[in-house]
Amino acid sequence: MSGEVRRGTLLWASFLTLIAAGVGFAVRGGTLGAWAKQFGFTNTELGTITGGGLVGFGVVIVIGSIIAERINYKTVFVLAFILHILSAVITLAATPVYEAAGKDATYWCLYIGLFMFAVANGLCEAVINPLIATLYSKQKTHYLNILHAGWPGGLIIGGLLAACFLGENAFVTQLRWEIPMALFLIPTVLYGVIVFKEYIPPSEAGAAGVGFGTMLKEFAAPMLLFLLFLHACVGYVELGTDSWISKITESLLTGQGLILFVYASSIMFILRFFAGPIVERINPLGLLCMSALLGTTGLYTLGSVQSAAAIWIAVTIYGLGKTFLWPTMLGVVGERFPRGGALTMGAVGGIGMLSAGLLGGPGIGYTQDVYASRDLEEKAPETHARYVADGTNRFLFLPPVQGLDGQKVGTVLDEGTTLKRDFEILSAENRAPEGLVALHDWWTSSAEQHLETDRPPVHDAVIQGSRMALKWTAAVPATMFIGYLALVLYFTSRGGYTAVEIGPEGEPHETSRHPSAEDAIEEGEEGPSSGQA
Repeated sequence: MSGEVRRGTLLWASFLTLIAAGVGFAVRGGTLGAWAKQFGFTNTELGTITGGGLVGFGVVIVIGSIIAERINYKTVFVLAFILHILSAVITLAATPVYEAAGKDATYWCLYIGLFMFAVANGLCEAVINPLIATLYSKQKTHYLNILHAGWPGGLIIGGLLAACFLGENAFVTQLRWEIPMALFLIPTVLYGVIVFKEYIPPSEAGAAGVGFGTMLKEFAAPMLLFLLFLHACVGYVELGTDSWISKITESLLTGQGLILFVYASSIMFILRFFAGPIVERINPLGLLCMSALLGTTGLYTLGSVQSAAAIWIAVTIYGLGKTFLWPTMLGVVGERFPRGGALTMGAVGGIGMLSAGLLGGPGIGYTQDVYASRDLEEKAPETHARYVADGTNRFLFLPPVQGLDGQKVGTVLDEGTTLKRDFEILSAENRAPEGLVALHDWWTSSAEQHLETDRPPVHDAVIQGSRMALKWTAAVPATMFIGYLALVLYFTSRGGYTAVEIGPEGEPHETSRHPSAEDAIEEGEEGPSSGQA
């Protein structure tokens, strides 16, 4: 079945899927502190919850890409819409689950809810990248950057929601975390309406008659495998860091963590609309090389400086560095391996998400636990004994670590204000959960009397953990820079970077030049970049 292809409308629908994903992701970042205090999670546990979502995202991008090529894009889109709705229902049930069944059950409730949210996002990602590459085949990198401006756009909306309505320092008023969390459903419903109505064409490779087996053979190319490795690094440094950045910067600059997050996202949102002219001047690999260098500088500087002005400058550099990485990598793979269709594009997105979920989120959380706990134990061993978590956490082959109990840390940092208020309210209503009662008993019987001596070293330990996590993470974009530089030198030796197109018989051939901004005129400036639908 075929019909009229309305490129601008489909670009809008694809854009809205990333808005929904970004809103959910940003609000979730703003709730990590609330979840630590309300449910008693350590940083590693929080990292695993958020990382689990990214793992689901990565696995499903790969599976969804296969389904999309073998069946059709619309089916995958509709399934994503259904799962987005179900994920909201499960995640928003966390508080009643905690009150009824305790911390462990709440952990799995949040993990499953975020996993389903990530599955929905992964299904969308499996479709939108090859779809936009097909609709705008002459300017893939440019339009993929425009498409992926939806992600920071969602981060901005979600970050503002979190800043205005989450936490003790909420700019407007503090609401229950469930209310901002549910608002990602608005763009979800909007993209769902479009998807149900519109005709969605097959991929560029599918339309050219390229068989599924030929698509799979693309993975035998050493360059594609190297690009997949580099995108695993992109996933670690961009999404892994984004899972933590608002919480980390909040510890460095109290009251401004979410604002800094929104600011960095605004840089990404604006600049992604201008990727075409930039790529025309320095080509995609040059842009990636420059971005990795800026990302390294920004993260290491952010982990080193102390003044407010220096932190803002470091966040600016970091924001500039991560802006073009993800969509430009998709553009390079789409331009060099068009016969892979949704499979190669899906593999890139999938490995990026898997890396962020399995390595980035947990790894950055583990690093914070290691250095925060070590710092507190060295400087104030008695305080450390009061605030260390009961169990240990592991990451890959590294030694186990006893992190600091997030619930206890949150209590001492706000001097018990939230704990006392919550305990009084819930006790009066005879519904104080067992975990809250235990925390209140611990605080009133022993910890509160040490408030003046415990609070400063705990505060300093949290900052130390945050700084060291950023410094260690900077090694990832440094590795990427070396990889991109190697690719620049390789293509320079062959006369320069060029795109690959699929011929009438499905055979690939290199173009004589890289697609330029002039092609945008031929393709038509439609969608989010011009406001047309």
